[in-house]
Amino acid sequence: FVDLVLETWDLQHERNGREHRTAEMCHQQLVVRRGQPFTITLHFSGRAYEEGVDKLAFNVETGPCPIETSGTKFHFAVSDFPEELGWSAVVQQQDGGSLSVSLCSPPSACVGRYSLTLETSTGYQGSSCHIGHFVLLFNAWHPEDTVFLRDEDERQEYVLSQEGLIYQGSRDYITSTPWNFGQFEDEILSICLKLLDTNPKFLRDQNEDCSRRSDPVYIGRVVSAMVNCNDEDQGVLAGRWDNRYEDGMSPMAWIGSVDILKRWSKLGCQPVKYGQCWVFAAVACTVMRCLGIPSRVVTNYNSAHDTNGNLVIDRYLSELGEVDRRSKDMIWNFHCWVESWMARPDLDPGYDGWQALDPTPQEKSEGVFCCGPAPVRAIKEGDLQLKYDIPFVFAEVNADVVYWVVRPDGSEKKSIHSSVVGKNISTKSVGRDSREDITHTYKYPEGSEKEREVFAKAEHETISLREEDEGLHLKIKLSEGANNGCDFDVFAVINNATDTERACRLRLCARTASYNGTVGPQCGMKDLLNVTLEPWAEKSVPLRILYEKYRESLTQDNFIKVVALLTEHQTGDVIVAVRDVYIQNPEIKIRILGEPMQKRKLVAEISLVNPLAVPLHNCVFTVEGTGLTDGQRIKELEEPVEPQAEAKFRLDFVPRQGGLHKLMVDFESDNLRGVKGYRNVIIAPQPK
Repeated sequence: FVDLVLETWDLQHERNGREHRTAEMCHQQLVVRRGQPFTITLHFSGRAYEEGVDKLAFNVETGPCPIETSGTKFHFAVSDFPEELGWSAVVQQQDGGSLSVSLCSPPSACVGRYSLTLETSTGYQGSSCHIGHFVLLFNAWHPEDTVFLRDEDERQEYVLSQEGLIYQGSRDYITSTPWNFGQFEDEILSICLKLLDTNPKFLRDQNEDCSRRSDPVYIGRVVSAMVNCNDEDQGVLAGRWDNRYEDGMSPMAWIGSVDILKRWSKLGCQPVKYGQCWVFAAVACTVMRCLGIPSRVVTNYNSAHDTNGNLVIDRYLSELGEVDRRSKDMIWNFHCWVESWMARPDLDPGYDGWQALDPTPQEKSEGVFCCGPAPVRAIKEGDLQLKYDIPFVFAEVNADVVYWVVRPDGSEKKSIHSSVVGKNISTKSVGRDSREDITHTYKYPEGSEKEREVFAKAEHETISLREEDEGLHLKIKLSEGANNGCDFDVFAVINNATDTERACRLRLCARTASYNGTVGPQCGMKDLLNVTLEPWAEKSVPLRILYEKYRESLTQDNFIKVVALLTEHQTGDVIVAVRDVYIQNPEIKIRILGEPMQKRKLVAEISLVNPLAVPLHNCVFTVEGTGLTDGQRIKELEEPVEPQAEAKFRLDFVPRQGGLHKLMVDFESDNLRGVKGYRNVIIAPQPK
């Protein structure tokens, strides 16, 4: 017999990439999804392959120490039909010296980078040839995969979409900020695999770690820990919340994950400065989508951080409405985490589906700063004992808040305040730029019988005084939007729902604040010693908040926290109302000039009006958009922008891909920061 000699081979990047929905990742390497066949072509020289005479077999290996018993190494021969459980190879067609072979992994295979070797033998002669590498991802399209998602529109949004919206602001004024997830951009897949190989579990036991990469629960836990750097584990982002970001990037300035992941990789896996919750969540979402696990960023408004685990948030206020240092538990205006879709074969049935993962470093879980995956269903049902970290997330959406008013003599008076935690839990809708409210997936309706059952199961004594005070009600209202650079009014609205006259003292205090609940200097104050309320009357008391008062101390989060305390003279009872006022930044206008077509030059005209009474110096626009700009484009303006003047520039770019894309813009300057804008652009495909 003449030996069968392999001359060349083709891993068919383009065809496989198209069929596996990985085309954008397949420029440098073959990327395929598990459980789905992919085709390679082998070209033999001298003579063609003969069935029955020649034996062909493949070896696939992943990780530094591949072992068959760990599921990281497989040897399989070419056969007539696909193998049900393991790897398989089937001849598809033969054309002279070339042979097409269809390879397929099991839907439970470990994800990661594999090497592929072909063994040929004829009679007693044999040889082997290394024919390349490929990357195997999770497969949300395969019914047997633990990340299988049934709906195609959802798979498009949660696995394939590279851009999205993240909800911020306050529950009374929800805002959205654009984000470029960019999971298919050049280098990102390699960086995500590097992240898995940097994690301490891998460094401790490479064989054990690689063998567990078949499990999205395990991967989710690793990613949640590796996106923050709090365990000195060479994690991606350093968190900072004190408004001092000069030695790095302000968390408000990022508009995408690509820049962050590339910086981390280039820095030799040193943490990138700085992140806050939505940045941690968005980067984790990019990594999970890149690996093929359906994921989305969610925002919880009035999110509780319960440090002592008693499901009660104790807040201490002075009689002037100032927060007392005893307040260890916090309520964040909003908090973002990630949900990833997966089955939970490690738990009893009923907990498959969305799982909460929180990469923001807050509390340790099994000795590491990570959180989840916590089945959203278990949070709703109050099943706190299940894995992982359900009590922490349960508290974020269900804790009760008690305001204690500390008198000058140090005594404390419990105030009356209605339930505030876990409102308007939000995520981007599938296929549209609108908000989907998913609060009902986390909790039963407030006050319902089901809610009481869940609280009883979770041993949550609900103490928020839902039985309102005897007829006195207090709310803080805003007349219209509060715009950065302008003065505006807030109103304390008091209702007397009784048939007796009430005499009270009203204190109103406004302070600049950060989104995690910390407050800065006062920027408005009113103290009315005698407010008389007629029976069944309503009174509205205005407090004017001046730009010149908040200008210096407004943080980049753009919040002003207004606290109202109403003390009834006769009983000494105190009612507290709190409102976070979001100060709106100006709009970034984006005009597209020309006909948007693939591989043809397009111009964007980007502008913003300075709304402040002071000039803006060091103005920088940053623009990016997957498939549009080919990375980030940065424009520094040479001149300062005077009050009411326009900051404006034109950007030329050549879109690489057809379809719908977001052009995203961030604006930074000395006095106005973290301003965001985006525009949807539909790019016509290149004519054939």
